[in-house]
Amino acid sequence: MTATMCGHALEFNSLIVVLSGMSVPWLYVTRLGEALILLPAMAAALAWLWRGHSRTVAIRWAVAVAVAAVVTTVTKIAFLGFGVGVQAANFTGVSGHAMFAAAVLPVLLQLLVGGRWARPAVAFAVGVCVAAVIAVSRVALGAHSVSESVAGLLLGWAAAWASWPSQPAPESPAPVVSTARRGPPALVWTLAIWALAMPVSAPPSPTHGWVVRLSLALSGRDVPFSRATAWPVPATRRATAHHQTAQRL
Repeated sequence: MTATMCGHALEFNSLIVVLSGMSVPWLYVTRLGEALILLPAMAAALAWLWRGHSRTVAIRWAVAVAVAAVVTTVTKIAFLGFGVGVQAANFTGVSGHAMFAAAVLPVLLQLLVGGRWARPAVAFAVGVCVAAVIAVSRVALGAHSVSESVAGLLLGWAAAWASWPSQPAPESPAPVVSTARRGPPALVWTLAIWALAMPVSAPPSPTHGWVVRLSLALSGRDVPFSRATAWPVPATRRATAHHQTAQRL
């Protein structure tokens, strides 16, 4: 069992390496997962749901994403402020980009497509795939480790799945909302233009800076922890590395 899991992990890491080397505009892709881009789009969809008497759906979605955001923030504060992480997995906190993409995009796309048949399930699946690509972009850009991006995906997908009160349709990979119609054309086009234009024109997101400041305020530190300061290389390992370097020279 353990060997099988290790094999799957190695295969996933290899896939990440291959995808990271592809000629993809990762800076554009990664911005699709920013909270300041996704949350306004989500807010517009929530307002439409609320006005359309789908208030239960709106509340469940908002609560699920809020819980996922709190969990993500807590893991970041734990490391940045107190140095609490998982060194063996190179984990310093859940990827916020991966989490928000996975929690918002599948639900948003399913909502905008509407209907009762295959299209909502396909839209949900497309959102899942786009979120996965955004998670890969975080690794490709060196912003997060594989474990941090995968944790963000899993947490976000759990929030997306928990957002819907209805039962899954037969043979459907995604829950279907019976109370929500397809979004009005104006909403669909507005959100589409927003999603395409904002990664290019929006200023850099300040959310990471906010989390850093909050972490320092709670911990009383002047400087946040980093991988180097939280997990310093032992003196014996440094001496071995220095000796090996000298031998090569």
